[in-house]
Amino acid sequence: MTARDCVLEIQRRVEQGVVGQERVVERLIIALLANGNVLIEGLPGLAKTRAVRSLSQALESDFSRIQFTPDLLPSDVTGGEIYRADAAGAGSFEFRKGPIFGNLVLADEINRAPAKVQSALLEAMEERQVTVSGKTYALPDLFMVLATQNPIEQEGTYPLPEAQMDRFLLHVRISYPSDADEAKVMRLVRGEEAGGAGDAAPKIPQSEIFAARKEIHAVRTVEAVESYIVALIAATRRPDKFGDALKQWIAIGSSPRGTLALDRASRAFAWLKGRDYVTPEDVQAVAHDCLRHRLSLTYEAGADGKSADDVVDEIIRQVAVAV
Repeated sequence: MTARDCVLEIQRRVEQGVVGQERVVERLIIALLANGNVLIEGLPGLAKTRAVRSLSQALESDFSRIQFTPDLLPSDVTGGEIYRADAAGAGSFEFRKGPIFGNLVLADEINRAPAKVQSALLEAMEERQVTVSGKTYALPDLFMVLATQNPIEQEGTYPLPEAQMDRFLLHVRISYPSDADEAKVMRLVRGEEAGGAGDAAPKIPQSEIFAARKEIHAVRTVEAVESYIVALIAATRRPDKFGDALKQWIAIGSSPRGTLALDRASRAFAWLKGRDYVTPEDVQAVAHDCLRHRLSLTYEAGADGKSADDVVDEIIRQVAVAV
């Protein structure tokens, strides 16, 4: 099989275990291919954790899960040094790796841990390394943080700082499945409880992901599409050029990471669709997931009932595609 066939097989297996959430699964695959981190937001019970577990079961990887709680410590994430004494009574400190050293790291309910613990993820997510007691330790070549959070029950939670939100390549929202899909979910779980899953298929090697990333690097983005990406980001920073509505809705626009996210995600999306070039439609397809967490909206936007997705819709409607 080619690298693309392997990636599509991973996507197919995850979709089998997460019924009715094809778009969410596709975004997880895009983030994996683009070597980025993803924040998954949705109500309890919508298979956020299951989606991540299904991905780890399809791909050859070390899976780590961190349940974020108010009493979690930074060392619970990164690991720390422990003292080991030998038989002679002498001893030395030895670094014991924490769960952040996995390939796929599930940060479950990330907003339930205090800021000091959340900040422990920053270096890992951006620099792909952790520093403990003045020593730096590299993370695996295949490394991805998949964080989940619930949009309800905010009492006692710690909102993610903008600096950390910006380090997620994608912010994916998961919604209720359709009635037909919910019936499929019921039958799927019933079959699993009955032990009808059968033998697990061989996992896809990590080497196929690295091969896919090399192919994605070769995906062409012509100057007109590059200009379109830059124009979309510029509209979030200078909304006054696009009428009073956008000017009143946007307080702070996207950082340059938004530009890079649109470029990387759109190339991965185009590759998944079997093309070696990016179209404006590819950019639009991933724009909401790349930008919704990078926009700070005004009070007026809330008063008008406008969400970040509504603002991105308006930006896409008004920014012309260069030809």
